[in-house]
Amino acid sequence: MANQGRRLLDRVLAGVPAGESPLTHTEEQPPRPARPVPWPSWAPEPVVSALVRRGVAQPWRHQVEAATHAWSGSHVVVATGTASGKSLAYQLPVLSALTVDPKATALYLSPTKALGADQLRSVTGLGVPGVRAASFDGDTPMAERDWVRAHANWVFSNPDMLHRGVLPNHARWIRFLRRLSYVVVDECHTYRGVFGSHVALLLRRLRRVAQRYGADPVFVLASATVADPAASAAALLGAPCEAVTEDGSPRAGRTVALWEPPLLDDLEGENGAPVRRSAGAETARILADLVVEGARSLAFVRSRVGAELTALGARRVLSEVDPSLASRVAAYRGGYLPEERRALERAVSSGELLGVATTNALELGVDIVGLDAVVVAGFPGTLASFWQQAGRAGRTGDGDALVVFVARDDPLDTYLVHNPSAVLDKPVEATVLDPTNPYVLEPQLACAAAELPLTPESLESFGGAAALAVVEDMTARRVLRRRPNGWYWTSHDRPHGDVDIRGSGGEQVVVVEADSGRMLGTVDPGSACWQVHSGAVYLHQGESYVVDELDLDAGLAMVHAEKPDWTTTARDTKDISVVRVLEQRSFEGVTVCLGEVEVTSQVVGYLRKLPSGQVIDSVPLSLPAQTLVTRAVWYTVSAELLGSAPGGAGLTPARVPGALHAAEHAAIGLLPLFATCDRWDIGGVSTALHQDTGEATVFVHDGHPGGAGFADRGFNAVVPWLVATREAIAACACPAGCPSCVQSPKCGNGNDPLDKAGGVAVLDVVLGVVGERRHDVRHGHVGHDLSAVTRP
Repeated sequence: MANQGRRLLDRVLAGVPAGESPLTHTEEQPPRPARPVPWPSWAPEPVVSALVRRGVAQPWRHQVEAATHAWSGSHVVVATGTASGKSLAYQLPVLSALTVDPKATALYLSPTKALGADQLRSVTGLGVPGVRAASFDGDTPMAERDWVRAHANWVFSNPDMLHRGVLPNHARWIRFLRRLSYVVVDECHTYRGVFGSHVALLLRRLRRVAQRYGADPVFVLASATVADPAASAAALLGAPCEAVTEDGSPRAGRTVALWEPPLLDDLEGENGAPVRRSAGAETARILADLVVEGARSLAFVRSRVGAELTALGARRVLSEVDPSLASRVAAYRGGYLPEERRALERAVSSGELLGVATTNALELGVDIVGLDAVVVAGFPGTLASFWQQAGRAGRTGDGDALVVFVARDDPLDTYLVHNPSAVLDKPVEATVLDPTNPYVLEPQLACAAAELPLTPESLESFGGAAALAVVEDMTARRVLRRRPNGWYWTSHDRPHGDVDIRGSGGEQVVVVEADSGRMLGTVDPGSACWQVHSGAVYLHQGESYVVDELDLDAGLAMVHAEKPDWTTTARDTKDISVVRVLEQRSFEGVTVCLGEVEVTSQVVGYLRKLPSGQVIDSVPLSLPAQTLVTRAVWYTVSAELLGSAPGGAGLTPARVPGALHAAEHAAIGLLPLFATCDRWDIGGVSTALHQDTGEATVFVHDGHPGGAGFADRGFNAVVPWLVATREAIAACACPAGCPSCVQSPKCGNGNDPLDKAGGVAVLDVVLGVVGERRHDVRHGHVGHDLSAVTRP
């Protein structure tokens, strides 16, 4: 008899005409039995009793393994699946320490306030005697903050508050810091790119200040499954970490289906390219079918508006089948109050709601588990996020469940649905960050110097030679003063308030509703021309607005509320010059480089598109050019090699620009498979003859000043990355290129010229020279190319 997941999948496929199945792969994942172990002998009886009362009769093996590492004084990262009970792995040693030593303290850090609040509720609910847990974040009333500093022994906070509220005022936290025994860093895989680099240096600042008061806390990190959790955690912490990766928790069996929406005959995209049925429309229909079956289902959609439209589409389908079911579908987005979130949890748990369309707001901090089905509409950016979302299905271990991944019109999604082992087997992505980025190092070292004088010894933990170079430059500019015992901050004003750890700095552009004068949000200055140009659709808390005017000098974007039935995508033109080559690998006719580049870009217009993907029109804009100094990975190909490319007489000179352009677009789309980034975090340029290299060149660059580690990751994984890029193009069924393979939504050249077959030929030539050893990217067997998570 078919299991529950397979039965639901058959029901969803029931309306698909024979021979037109959108499925590219299905896999039955068997249930995993629990591996319980006895409570460790070092755990105090009050702690064990509290956890047993909570319902934990015995811990699972990975929980005790990680907890024992921490109890013995080793930094540890526990990297296991969703709902594997990672919280007990840090609760056990922390609660034991607070019980054994009444003066001990602990700090918990989470990327979101919602997750921190849930974990605080969980610890408080245990009722362990002597544990005084409290939150210290932006929502903590001023009157309570003094009590937290004076009395709490487990403080729940986030990196932003640690940066702005604790470390600048460390003298007021002496009681807490001098007895700091443990620091918990939850969901540590979310700290990547520029934000991750800031957090890495923030944790080094915390360790330095704690050591100043005689403490040397043990760090316990919790991570989703990534390629090398020990290396990722060590890069984040700046110290070696033990890794616990064998998951001892039970898991329900599940049917995983990979689903590629069909190409539509009656719609055309840009330059006449075919368009697939949108992932959102497909997901709405799947969700409706699941609700008809009475299956409690969750659909993850990438944008707030997308979640609203998916719920609306499902309700529309249901109203034609059974009007009573339409009210049992809802949309959920971030920004809800805690009581609203709890009400939603209750409605889903009770079955009052059967279908929920949501953004990744439900990834963290909302307790909705044990669902019958999860639909993931579009790859969420990382495999960690994908499995975090998929893990909502069958989480309680009782009954089989269905997980459907619906591909968007995107090269990475195309690759994944045609290479199932890249999704279902060992992950190949690594959490990428670069704490030595000078654009991150300088503001962090300014904060560190304002907290305590910098010494030559302390600079080692901040990056050694890279940190020393930044400090010497700051000293030359009199931002720091050199004295015999170190470098001192020279200003009376602390720098912390001017350092945005979640962005790349600079004065933010404020988005204001023109009619009411209400401030809706802020946009990074480097992104303003892209996100809030005149005519752009701006989303805030699930509501849509259209930008009337962008004033870059005043730092203002004026908007009005509107619900257009189209979206906007900015287009830019770009030029790139090589500043410095940092690493180079030379082959016969091909060179692969990593280096510093200067990118000059200018937003020149935007496209208006219907949800179907159909282009309404292209609107020109006149905005200033912007310059970005960052890092890039690039490869050059000689004219001789291009002339000998597969396919008859090779690539003629007239085809080379379109071929390189196609290879560039697809490479940008596939890099997130190897580096935890989004395609919007990176950019690219291709040219048949570049002035600095003298040859045909394809560049892929970081979108952040100084780089965020993404280009470095591309350089270190260049062969598997380009193999995946080639496979994504070749797997697409379109005749000459479409958004699923070589068209880019942000191309300033209007995706012209593009030569799909030429792109495959370029990659064949490059891989024929560079990739003599065939790399199996799908199983993570990529040799030395995947070894480096960060690079100085």
